[in-house]
Amino acid sequence: MKISLIIPCYNEEANIQKGVLDRIGNYTRDDGRFSEVIVVDDGSTDSSVGIIKDQYIESFPKFKIIQNSHLGKAFAVIRGIKEAKCDYVMFSDIDLATPIEEVEKLIKGTKKGYDIVIGSRSDARKGAPITRKIMALGMIIIKHYLIGLKGIHDSQCGFKLFKRVAALKIIDNLKVFKDKSDASGSSVSAGFDIEFLFVATKLGYSIEEIPVTWMHVETKNVTFVKSSFESLRDIISIKWYELRGDYPRLTKKQ
Repeated sequence: MKISLIIPCYNEEANIQKGVLDRIGNYTRDDGRFSEVIVVDDGSTDSSVGIIKDQYIESFPKFKIIQNSHLGKAFAVIRGIKEAKCDYVMFSDIDLATPIEEVEKLIKGTKKGYDIVIGSRSDARKGAPITRKIMALGMIIIKHYLIGLKGIHDSQCGFKLFKRVAALKIIDNLKVFKDKSDASGSSVSAGFDIEFLFVATKLGYSIEEIPVTWMHVETKNVTFVKSSFESLRDIISIKWYELRGDYPRLTKKQ
């Protein structure tokens, strides 16, 4: 298999200086399964882009950087999927809260024939503050009862692997994350993962959720109040589009 690895980036100078891209680069450098590592910058205002261009593009030949205007994490991932060249696409959060080595678990899922394989964090959410745990529990309940996204415990883990052809079909059928608009400050676009998986189920794609190692990494990009509001707003929008009949009503994989 050939994999395009997508790394969304927004003002990640601190994480980059911790060596996260070195870990990714060293892991993928001699691994023939990874053909490219696409860092999609979401309009960073710090030194992230300069550091990547100066220190990583030449050192790691598989690395490439794409610069988006500031639209939020969702559209950075979407841009990466559209630019990817491989049959399989993976995305990982740049903080490596889930170590890059855990990809081996996702790859096993694809070998079983699944179209989408997602990492799942444990209920303990090791190291996460209580507010993050409350937000996670609330999301599970709301997703389950409001839009019927059942059978998926952790939609938000930033560690996913999927067939590119499936991802492109899903993107074509998104409604909440169809139109681009400027983001205000950091935006983790939590609702994107939910709509992505919701549409995947509508299209009949097979999804496997696999437990992965995860440890909380403090980040300025996730705030309890803002992220909770954005997530709830997006879920309500998904429900609205579903009630209008705007999502596909397919029962078989396209």
